[in-house]
Amino acid sequence: MNLKQLALMLELSQTTVSRALNGYPEVNEETRRRVTDAAKRHGYRPNPSARRLATGKAGMIGYVLPTGAAVDIDPHFVEFLSGLGDYARGHELDLVLSPADAQDEETTYRRIVANKQVDALYISAPRGADKRLTLVHQLGIPFIVHGRSEGLDFDYPFIDIDNEGAFHDATRLLVQLGHRRVGLINGDDAQTFAIFRERGVRRALAQNGLALDPRHIRSEVMTEENGYRATRSLLEGADAPTAIVCSSLIMALGVVRAARDLNLSLPGDLSLICHDDVFPWLKPEHFSVPLTTTRSSIRAAGARVAERLAARISGLEDGARGEVWPVDLVVRGSIAGARL
Repeated sequence: MNLKQLALMLELSQTTVSRALNGYPEVNEETRRRVTDAAKRHGYRPNPSARRLATGKAGMIGYVLPTGAAVDIDPHFVEFLSGLGDYARGHELDLVLSPADAQDEETTYRRIVANKQVDALYISAPRGADKRLTLVHQLGIPFIVHGRSEGLDFDYPFIDIDNEGAFHDATRLLVQLGHRRVGLINGDDAQTFAIFRERGVRRALAQNGLALDPRHIRSEVMTEENGYRATRSLLEGADAPTAIVCSSLIMALGVVRAARDLNLSLPGDLSLICHDDVFPWLKPEHFSVPLTTTRSSIRAAGARVAERLAARISGLEDGARGEVWPVDLVVRGSIAGARL
């Protein structure tokens, strides 16, 4: 079925049908839904070249993917992409990954914007005063950040979770259970999510007259092996922590393995709370001791990023609105009162 046939069947003009399918704001929601439902039912897909000519839009969301020997693609990113892809697939959007030298991403950003390869971009894993945000802001292309940066002199649209609040609440619970030596196994501390999480731990301790001992902090790329090494170094040191807050369920695999190798029990000898991005293939309740977690869905965040990018492409959203999602604290069997 082509556009003309679809329009005739719906008794609408081809212009109205085209605008409904491409998200133009002047088409009311009832008409848009009627058109998109009919298009799905009859297998209609717009011709990409025709759509670009008619609307000036490519129907593409872009992501600049840093590559190189030092770059790891972790499962958190894959899960985020799954959520983004789920939404994009159902809304006639495609995702373009543009590989870039991790030391020179700017060239790739400039190229894809200049060539009008994509209609919008998303940026992940922001750092402080992130130069990528400054660049895309100057280039004038619609974008959304998954996470937040600090130290910029302009506002920008973003989606983030309350990392500081989550780790504050986790640490406060451990203090209420009598723990005075709390360790933090964090992600890359150059990234702002890790900075916020450390702030949360420090704030909860300070509210109870305690401090985060520098000897009890480890910041690593979030892998099982790094979780294992970080835990061994914490627990084999002087004044070892009696509780650990961990930034990743994947790292927690290493934490549990290290505790077992040191003949320490959870939660008898060590309490553990970790962050859970809701992986369908790795569930905290399936650990040998079900893990207490600060819980949020990174897949849902991916879908929301795609939804907002689609709205920005079609003109339904503008401005620099930020979203900060609350995080649930789910208590399970991996925490207990501190041993005196």
